[in-house]
Amino acid sequence: MEIVRRVISVIVMNESSVLARVSGLFAGRGYNIDSLTVAPIPGSELSHITIVTYGNQKVIEQITKQLNKLIPTLKVIEHEEMVEKEMVLVKFPIESNLSDIQALSSAYNGGIVNVGIDMVITMVADEPVRIRHYIEAAQRYNPIEIVRGGVVAIER
Repeated sequence: MEIVRRVISVIVMNESSVLARVSGLFAGRGYNIDSLTVAPIPGSELSHITIVTYGNQKVIEQITKQLNKLIPTLKVIEHEEMVEKEMVLVKFPIESNLSDIQALSSAYNGGIVNVGIDMVITMVADEPVRIRHYIEAAQRYNPIEIVRGGVVAIER
């Protein structure tokens, strides 16, 4: 069976230990989480968990069924058509060409967000594949540190 990338959204009650239970479900069955983000849903007692994982169709179905069995879970959505974004912060040495770094970041929906005595930090928010390309392109400027924020997604 073909291994595919899947984005799964889980709407849960916003209470303690829910995230541990969701991640424990994956760990207990040997499934890997590629990316995980959690945020409260404004004006409610709920949170939205976005999980990126890989597996064959049988594994993805099993994950979805197990997530639906968790008590605080209200809804599980395996995305078919979605808008998906990820954010990355990259710290570069100040010796780098700032105009080149700004131009590169702008090409990926980002820019310079902080400049210090010995470093510059950029922020880019784009589709996950474009974030990967940005990180690859940024390597020529010898980044000091790279922090990825995880995928967020919403159905169309």
